[in-house]
Amino acid sequence: MSDVRVAVVMGVSGSGKTTLASALADAWGASFLDADDFHSVEARALMASGQPLTDALRQPWVARIADALQRGVADGARVTLAFSGLRRQHRDALRAAGVPLRFLFLQGEAPLIAERMRQRRGHYMPVSLLDSQFATLEAPVDEADVTMLPVDLPPDAQLRLALQALAAPLLHR
Repeated sequence: MSDVRVAVVMGVSGSGKTTLASALADAWGASFLDADDFHSVEARALMASGQPLTDALRQPWVARIADALQRGVADGARVTLAFSGLRRQHRDALRAAGVPLRFLFLQGEAPLIAERMRQRRGHYMPVSLLDSQFATLEAPVDEADVTMLPVDLPPDAQLRLALQALAAPLLHR
């Protein structure tokens, strides 16, 4: 039996984080959080204008997310989070929040993800920033609490694999 309380669905913009995290919240009986909702107005404006965020702009964003996860777990909730998690230091900051979590990494190739981004409407993140997302990404290949999920799987298959990963016992560090 797993003691996971937080599922962090991570990956570059356009990988399907929000879709999977939202479906997972419904199937797992969790509340859903979107990390995009924790960005400052300044950060959103920068990204909308095609400028990637600096680590200095990301640090308070990650801290606000970690606080929200702590509050959710303290209230007895399960939480799913759609979160880029591009840098290991950001994943480590969520780990340091002290909540039992597992990361689900939506892994895929840039051309497929770029096509998905071109098809979505009303999102502030332009396709032009995808290359910077991949350049920033520190793939979680050696992190025991990360499950890799291919972006090209159908959503129901991703959900099934995510639920299996969350049911598995946590590997404690």
